[in-house]
Parts: sequence; structure tokens; C-alpha cells
Amino acid sequence: MDLRDFEAFIAVAEELHFGRAAARLHMAQPPLSNRITQLETELRLKLFQRTTRNVRLTDAGERLLGPARRALNQAAAVRELAAAIASGEEGRVRIGFAGASSQRVLPLLTSAVRKAYPGIDLVLQSQTYVYKAFDALVAGDLDLAFVRIPIARPELSYRIVEAERVMCALPAGHRLADRDSVHLEDLVDDDFVSLPADSGSMLQLTMYSMCMSAGFRPKISQVAPDSSTALALVAAGAGVTITLSSVCQVQTVGIVYKPIEGTEPSHLFPALAWRTDNTSPALLRVLAVGETALPTPNLDSYGLDINK
Repeated sequence: MDLRDFEAFIAVAEELHFGRAAARLHMAQPPLSNRITQLETELRLKLFQRTTRNVRLTDAGERLLGPARRALNQAAAVRELAAAIASGEEGRVRIGFAGASSQRVLPLLTSAVRKAYPGIDLVLQSQTYVYKAFDALVAGDLDLAFVRIPIARPELSYRIVEAERVMCALPAGHRLADRDSVHLEDLVDDDFVSLPADSGSMLQLTMYSMCMSAGFRPKISQVAPDSSTALALVAAGAGVTITLSSVCQVQTVGIVYKPIEGTEPSHLFPALAWRTDNTSPALLRVLAVGETALPTPNLDSYGLDINK
């Protein structure tokens, strides 16, 4: 049997006339009669009682009419779903993210995608720090990830979505809390709160790099699993840490944030990254939505060459 068998059976059952059913199906009457006869032979059931005057369904035909209609409806649903998947209106996009800074940009993207394309299933994978995200994208385990430049992976494409100022987080009672800004060399004797060394976090690497540029290796007193926990430890007086302007709303009680002077980099640049050869229609839809939900900031004032 194929779907044309069901279409023929349903047309005759609804019209109860082979001539009208054939016209409805845009075919001649003899091939339609042959198809019904072949279907009855295959099912080993009589579907219609035929006389020279009328056609009517047998009990078996009446019982099979409902399932035949459902089969056609299910086939139509498969076709519609396949078309939606091919166009990107349905599908799955796996998004990696990590860090407190994602708490702002991630909801902006996901809410916009769900509003525009409710048929796209967004699978969100947390604790996916930059270098882990790069590996997962290249391996095909992620479709999209929030990362930070630089991105030294030729297989990946990216678009910058934000400019974040690097900040120093101090306990509210810290001796430098009243200053407008801080120099890292003034923190040489302070304890630091850090993310794990093997997390692949760009922020953790930036903290070490900046401290080394200021002439010292930070003394790590506490290691936190994520930025939110790190800020809670700073507020509790466990030490200081390096964070980002986008994170400053996460923890406000018992903590102050200060710009850092004299040590680069002054900013980090979050980006959306994806594998260049990933042609998933759903991913392309998400990227298009992201152009509006997370527009690229004006980068002229940062002296940033995005081609590097």
C-alpha cells in the first residue's frame, strides 16, 4: 500500500461514486477501479458493495475509513514538519554559555528566538567556558556559543555582541574602596578569588595576565566554580577579583567595583561563535534573530581590529 491507495479509498468512500471520485483525483475511472480492486486484494477484504446503481461501504470499509484518514493526516503532518525543518522554522540549536555575564545577553537572544520561531528547540549548556566552547563547536557538539575574542580557530565564524569593561571587585570595607579607580600593583599583597585554573575561562586568564603585567602573581585564597560565587566570596571578605562591567549587577551588597587603570586590556569583547560550515537552517534563523536581539556595538572607539 502507499498513500495513493488511501487517497483513492477515501475519495470513493466519501463520494460513493467512482466517476465523481475519479474526477476529484484528476484520473480516469478505470485506473481508480483497478486501484481499489488491488487494495481489496492486498487487504483480503471487500471495501465496497457495488451495483449498477450505487456504491456503498461494507462494514470493513467503514471500519477502515477512520484509520485511512488518520494515515493521510499524519503523512501531511510529516510533510509540513519536514518543510519547516528545511526552512529553519523547526529544529534544534545547542547553545553553550558560561559566566555571570551571560545572564544578560543569553535571555535577550533566547526570548527573541522563542518569540520569532517557537518551533526551534534551544538546548542550553551551561559551564561552557571559552576554550571548551571552541572545542565543542569544532567537534559539532554545539551549534552556537557565547565566547570572547580572540578566536584563533579558522573553522569558526563569530560576531561581537558586547563590549565589557574589565573591573576590579573589592569588599566594601577594602582600603581602596573610596578610590575612583585602582591600579593592580596596589593589590600585590591582597588575596584573590579566582575561577578554576582548568575552567578555560577567558576572565580567569585575563586576571592572571593583568596581574603579571603589573609585576606580580596573584595570591589565590579561594577558588570559585563560577563568577557569581566568586563575587559572593569577595563580598564576604575572602579577597578581591577581576570581573566585568556586565557582571556588576549580579552582586551589589558588600562589594564595590572599580575601573582598573594602567593595565591592559581595558575591555573584553563577548561574541557569538559558530562553525563556519554549519548550514543548519535553524541555526541560520537564530543567527538572523541575534542580529537584532544582540546588535554589534560600535567598536571604533576601542581601536579593535575585528579581523585579527
